[in-house]
Amino acid sequence: MTEPFKNLFNHSVINAMAKHFHRHWKDFDKQGFIDASCDQLEELELKARSQQITAAMSHYLPNDFEHAGQILLAALAPEAKEKLATESDGISGWAIMPMGDYVGIHGLAHHDFSMSLLNAMTRRFTSEFSIRFFLLASPEETLNTLKNWLKDDNKHVRRLISEGTRPRLPWAMQLPSFIQNPTPVIELLEALKDDPEEYVRRSVANNLNDIAKDHPDLVADIAKKWMQGADINRQKLIRHACRTLLKQGNQKALEVFGYGKPKLGSIKLEIHEEQVKLNGNLEFSLLIESTSEGDQSLMIDYVIHHKKKNGTTTPKVFKWKKATLLAGKSLSMSKKHPFKAITTRVYYDGQHEVEILINGQSIAKNSFFLSID
Repeated sequence: MTEPFKNLFNHSVINAMAKHFHRHWKDFDKQGFIDASCDQLEELELKARSQQITAAMSHYLPNDFEHAGQILLAALAPEAKEKLATESDGISGWAIMPMGDYVGIHGLAHHDFSMSLLNAMTRRFTSEFSIRFFLLASPEETLNTLKNWLKDDNKHVRRLISEGTRPRLPWAMQLPSFIQNPTPVIELLEALKDDPEEYVRRSVANNLNDIAKDHPDLVADIAKKWMQGADINRQKLIRHACRTLLKQGNQKALEVFGYGKPKLGSIKLEIHEEQVKLNGNLEFSLLIESTSEGDQSLMIDYVIHHKKKNGTTTPKVFKWKKATLLAGKSLSMSKKHPFKAITTRVYYDGQHEVEILINGQSIAKNSFFLSID
């Protein structure tokens, strides 16, 4: 069985942290820190465990932040040891998460020193959560620091710039000012879009995907601009950045990738069995005919309109395929969609619908009956 994710913070990791803190400050109460950090640890999930370790650090490290920060800095593992949680020669990996939060909570009045600490920590794990304390408290000053890091030779530092400024980063505090106005973030992403590391470029794409949730047309415009003269790496970035827009059928984003309004004549959507049982499959086929004098690039998706308890339906979009429809030709395809019991969805008896989207346009819809007995 896979080890629970929360066990990334366990007794061994906490004991190692205590050892490293004590090595660099002999007055550090190792056992007090361990007891506080491990209190009812098994009952806590990952984020709560990290927060409890941060609280223990706040209690047992020196009240003088500059002194405490020097201890944290000295306790870090050598930079090359970035993959491991703790080692005999220092701390790295997930154990840095509560250390970064400690800096975010206690270091706001020590901006430059705190930034140097987060820079060092992100080289051994990530400071994408911790940097947000500073982006919320002093955005202009923090953005200036991030601009100075754009040319850093460490890929983790450059990735921090894009990942840390994501307006809706999962697990993290949201950045309301960037949700409302992402312009300062976009300036950073512009400088990173052709970074030599895919690790960084993928973070840029994820940030743009976040922004697209609130500013879809803005991101579509950026995609169009960036696509000009784009090499294969930037094209991959743009497609990943636009994944939500493409799934939603945003016309401006679709046009960036050559998916115009489809020119179709005959369209036939056929459901093979009109009644589908839970844990069975919906099988359907599609036949389309081109009326275009040229070949057409098609992005074909389908939507299942699930019946809800109150009788209304809710749509769920599924990717199907990409295809080229030759001029004046027809194209046929079939699909088998499973209706399996899952924990994230409750199915209800009754009429459902399947809808076909081509290049974001609804071109056909048909109904079927789902039986859960």
